[in-house]
Amino acid sequence: MKPELEKLCQDFISNRDAVGKAFRWDNSALHTVCANIFCAHGETVEPERLEECRRIIRDSTGFLSKFRSRKVRSILAAMLCLQEKPEDRMTQANEYFHLLKRQFKGSEYLVLTAFLLADLADQVLTEEAITRGKEIYARMNRQHRILTDKTDSVFAMLMAFSGKTADELTGETEACYQALKKKFSSGGAQTAAQILSMADGTPEEKTQRVSALYDALREAEIKYGHSSELAPLAALSLADTPLPVLTEEIKEVDEFLKTQKGFGGSKDDDRAQRAMYAVMIVSDQYAGTEQVNITVMTNTIDMLIAKQQASRISLFMNLLQFAVKLLPEEEKQPEKEQPVEEQPEGEQKQDDAPAE
Repeated sequence: MKPELEKLCQDFISNRDAVGKAFRWDNSALHTVCANIFCAHGETVEPERLEECRRIIRDSTGFLSKFRSRKVRSILAAMLCLQEKPEDRMTQANEYFHLLKRQFKGSEYLVLTAFLLADLADQVLTEEAITRGKEIYARMNRQHRILTDKTDSVFAMLMAFSGKTADELTGETEACYQALKKKFSSGGAQTAAQILSMADGTPEEKTQRVSALYDALREAEIKYGHSSELAPLAALSLADTPLPVLTEEIKEVDEFLKTQKGFGGSKDDDRAQRAMYAVMIVSDQYAGTEQVNITVMTNTIDMLIAKQQASRISLFMNLLQFAVKLLPEEEKQPEKEQPVEEQPEGEQKQDDAPAE
């Protein structure tokens, strides 16, 4: 294993453990999500600063605010840690959240969307941009009503800033979906298609590369899932790196994780989850490339699913942060807040639904 990848592996474990101490009562799967946020930015956890950012969230929001939800608070604190002025970023994200609630249903997904959009250095969230994102989401829902859920609202808003028209985005998404669903589950295919739609290249080229990388992992005896796990794999496939190199790196990281606490399971689900984390870590070293910067976005979105589905929580986190870097440099009534304890569990894509 090359030195830089080995360091990423070591940092991933140490970051996970540090976050676990600060948020010991939160779902442990979220600790790995936070760990990867730091790895993706080449940073290590500073416990004191993480605690400070946790306090900023608490002091900047009301008791019933979704920003305080256990489903996202550790993620938000980790994201704030990477800012020079976390208080300013928190203020802007809060403002964006309330703007988004005018057209989208308030949820933890929308909180994450607000944080992401606050990262767009040369962009300002406007009513026009929100309306464009709402139209993209509405098109998704019309095309695939069974598969579309709250998670897609995050993608819709990021797609709204991608530099492509709504027709181009929805057209490419549908073309990629139709190609991917022949081999993968419908839910996984839709999310991966949304990711691919924001990247350059034809739908045929992009979907063929995803399929080829998946096949290469299977041939290397890496157990990789074919549903929700497809999203981070699709993002990594956008890297301008030969597939044999990506396959070997994923295998090396998988072997490393197998020796670490919490990753050594031998059941198929354990192996698939470990392989997904390996893909996330390998993606981190390509964080500066033009297209794979979409990778952190998808690995955050599914974190809001029910606790019993925690094995899939990290599946979208990598993509959430990278998407911000991928985007070009140019260019209803609010839902009543619920107490954190009474918030409904996040909705989940129906990965096993019949292909439409």
